[in-house]
Amino acid sequence: MPDRPGTAAAAAAPDGTALLAATPDRMRGALGHFASGVTVVTTATEGPDGPHAHGMTANAFTSVSLEPPLVLVSISTRARSHRRIDDSGRYGVSILGAEQGPVAHHFAGGAQSPEAVSLEWRDGLPLVGGALVHLACRVRQSHRAGDHTLFVGEVEGLWLGSGGPLVHYRRDLRALAGPAPTPAGDPGAVSVRDQAPAPAPVPTQAPAAAPVPDRAPARTPEPTAVREHAPHQAPAPAPVPTQAPAPRRDPNHGTDREERPAHAR
Repeated sequence: MPDRPGTAAAAAAPDGTALLAATPDRMRGALGHFASGVTVVTTATEGPDGPHAHGMTANAFTSVSLEPPLVLVSISTRARSHRRIDDSGRYGVSILGAEQGPVAHHFAGGAQSPEAVSLEWRDGLPLVGGALVHLACRVRQSHRAGDHTLFVGEVEGLWLGSGGPLVHYRRDLRALAGPAPTPAGDPGAVSVRDQAPAPAPVPTQAPAAAPVPDRAPARTPEPTAVREHAPHQAPAPAPVPTQAPAPRRDPNHGTDREERPAHAR
């Protein structure tokens, strides 16, 4: 008699292994197979000597809506940034570029690289210099979900950079090559290298025929063939790698989402 759905035999994996409980370590390992971008979520608090910047590395970031423009970040209730965002009601998101692996580790509590971190203040929020995208957000809703809070923010300011992204996959950071640059100031412009060359002009009349000599020229010895590189033709460029390895450290492993105060660097 065949097993009915829901029995232990039906629930077993095809290779016969038993299903595993979704423990935190197994969840982290399983969800690490979902490749994602890497961001630094920042906010500011008021101090006696002015505003202080705080940041943390996070890949739990997603778009929610285009009209109105809403995004979401998921912050652990144990992280200091949780209280700071809850108090200030605002946060910034910096989507990191391919070369910003040290920045991700720095704000994840890993290897400290203060020389790799620069901040830009925009609309009252600190943002990571050199990032691909800057978003300035105001919290519109917050939802407690287990040991995290989902902060839904309305995007009040947006700034675009250029280049390839930094990607998190299976506890590792990887760099992806970016698209060909387009003319500045026009995100919809077509790169010169993508345009077809203009056709050669068609002459309005055929050129005059060369005069025919009265006698055939004297025959010269046929030269020996020599392989040459055409001076007007550049050698083919070396292939650009699609990704480059980054330091093997998971920014969300170990000190998960524990931020470092940016103002202290």
